[in-house]
Amino acid sequence: MELPTAPAGKGCVPWQGLLLAVLLSTFWNPPTTAQLTIESMPTNVAEGKDVIFLVRNLPGNLAAYGWYKGDKVDHHQQIASYKIGPVEITPGPVYSGRETIYSNGSLLFRNVTQEDTGYYTLQVINTSYQGEVGTGQLRVYQPVAQPSIQASNTTVTEHQDPVVLTCLTNDTGISIQWFFNNQSLQLTERMKLSQDNSTLTIDPIRREDAGDYQCEVSNLVSASKSDLLRLDVKYDPTLGSSGLSAGAIGGIVIGVLAGVALIAALVYFLYIRKTGGASVQHDLTEHKPSASNHSQGHSDNSPNKMDEVTYSSLNFNVQESEKPTSASPPPPATETVYSEVKKK
Repeated sequence: MELPTAPAGKGCVPWQGLLLAVLLSTFWNPPTTAQLTIESMPTNVAEGKDVIFLVRNLPGNLAAYGWYKGDKVDHHQQIASYKIGPVEITPGPVYSGRETIYSNGSLLFRNVTQEDTGYYTLQVINTSYQGEVGTGQLRVYQPVAQPSIQASNTTVTEHQDPVVLTCLTNDTGISIQWFFNNQSLQLTERMKLSQDNSTLTIDPIRREDAGDYQCEVSNLVSASKSDLLRLDVKYDPTLGSSGLSAGAIGGIVIGVLAGVALIAALVYFLYIRKTGGASVQHDLTEHKPSASNHSQGHSDNSPNKMDEVTYSSLNFNVQESEKPTSASPPPPATETVYSEVKKK
């Protein structure tokens, strides 16, 4: 709403004179128990938006108050003044038409610009001609523009040249964040960011790095993401299906062969240790005695035929472990055990 202009007349408007008269008293009068404070809402505002200065702890019995641009009361920097009962609002020298004063002392700014950044001062006067001053700060930021991504190469072969992604922006006083496949990028040991986060280097590149990349720039009042950049990573045919280098595969093969040789040597050692102390031979021979030895004058047609006896022998050869001696080793000892089996 536009501030009304005070009626023309000779000299100062009485309540404006009151403001001037109270100006000196502002500096020596003791403050009220609750300190007058000014708060901007929001604290940080984007250019082109609206902001309001809220007044806290206003004293009672108000007669008038005025707003000034800057951190002190300067009538050359007055935005507007407000007289209570009857209400009379008068614009000041720096009034731009975008400011509105309310009855509770609040000041509304519409369509703020970066030139509006700075301090603002409110002076209040009560009916006892006592004044109090409060100061607030306005921070106006320009919204960030959409950034873009520049890549050293968008189609690469794994384990070869590194990839460098750069977030391009003309904005200052910003923060930069990277995204991969619509998720916040989780850095690995192969990734490195520059000091201001504007450059992302991936070295060496792997197939799992393929996907969509974005960068986001932001300040205290706005944020903007770049368009997606697709990074394609090709398979290197010179590598195994596992994606390992030739040196790594060779190392694995050598390790496996060494392990097999070690196991074979261990098995052989255990076998020699088990069989080197004693060697047992089992010679099972079946002996059938002649008829003359067992018939004892009886023919095969005799009704009282004797039982047939079969002899078996089991030979054990015990071989002692070799001992270093100049004499030739004695022959192995042989023990024969006979068994008798009767057949009817």
